Amino acid sequence: MSLLDLYTSCQLCPRNCKADRQHGQTGFCHVPADLKVARAALHMWEEPCISGEAGSGAVFFSGCSVGCVFCQNHAIAAGQSGKTISIERLAEIFLELQAKGANNINLVTPEHYAPSIALALDMAKAKGLHLPVICNCSGYSSLTALGILSDYVDVWLPDFKYYNSELSRKYSHAPDYFTVACQALQFMYEQTGDPVFDDNGIIQKGIIVRHLTLPGCMKDSRKIIHYLHETYGDHIYISIMNQFTPVPELLSDYPELNHTIAASDYDALVDYAIDIGVENGFIQEGETAKESFIPPFDNEGV
Repeated sequence: MSLLDLYTSCQLCPRNCKADRQHGQTGFCHVPADLKVARAALHMWEEPCISGEAGSGAVFFSGCSVGCVFCQNHAIAAGQSGKTISIERLAEIFLELQAKGANNINLVTPEHYAPSIALALDMAKAKGLHLPVICNCSGYSSLTALGILSDYVDVWLPDFKYYNSELSRKYSHAPDYFTVACQALQFMYEQTGDPVFDDNGIIQKGIIVRHLTLPGCMKDSRKIIHYLHETYGDHIYISIMNQFTPVPELLSDYPELNHTIAASDYDALVDYAIDIGVENGFIQEGETAKESFIPPFDNEGV
């Protein structure tokens, strides 16, 4: 069976909707099997060990299997933005980013395209691609998709959004988020192990877990940080993010989310992480919660 046959009754994400994406149907992720990419460019806004000075070679894939009600990238997550390309073109994009001096290839929301991405990486590697590959994902990932990507991924960059199932049900329609994310993270760690950096401090291997703090959810954030540190200690990095940017037109039914994070709440969360012993971590400073922090999805580099 070809990898591409996995699109026929798609179970590449935990939704297991079994849409026949190979023949044009769309499931929860909103996109058929044809690759759709909204941006491929040097990205300077990742953690310092990913972007460095040269930038990360970020490829933003359209569609998403999580569907958070507050999504800052909602245009591409809903499959509305992006350009349909071939697997061969994706391989070329990887090589073009390498030629531009990217520190890595950064696959942003890739799991629902895992078979195609694997084939594109094979093509690119045969033509000289040698950069570390990053899987920048939601954390709500199936072991099927992760298994396909694991032969190629050097650095895992998953979100860990929720501890409480009621929050994940309300904001991402995924009451099983915590269970799925825990299984996915364990798989990633078993596949990758402890972090490794080059002489310039750019990560070559390992895991950075991102947690985006949400308004009014600091108790949940503390539970997540405690779980991650208790389970993995300093074998992973934890990135605590304050860049939540409300998109008012999406939040009419969720007024409690229609504002940014209070600086005092974020500072208290960082202090909590320090108090429980987190040493390998990243924090955000300054006013990151602005629309200017979100890149334009204008098909650059596609």
